[in-house]
Amino acid sequence: AKAGGIAPLVALARDGSDLQKEYAAGALRSLAVNADNQVAIAKAGGIAPLVALARDGSDLQKEYAAGALWGLAINADNKVAIAKAGWR
Repeated sequence: AKAGGIAPLVALARDGSDLQKEYAAGALRSLAVNADNQVAIAKAGGIAPLVALARDGSDLQKEYAAGALWGLAINADNKVAIAKAGWR
């Protein structure tokens, strides 16, 4: 993440092909276990596309996005942002 990989992953989760969205959500799920990455993913605008995938994606996109949101929700600010984005 320190190498600048989070913003491109967020962009793929938002605008990529179905397979790119799946892989990006999976990578973000893995990164979201780290506190610094939780902040970086939110700052990169990652919450809204993950909520969208968790709602409307394929089964794997939903699984990976929900896992990423679960990791992001460990951070209190992210928890509020996730709720505001409409994930319940």
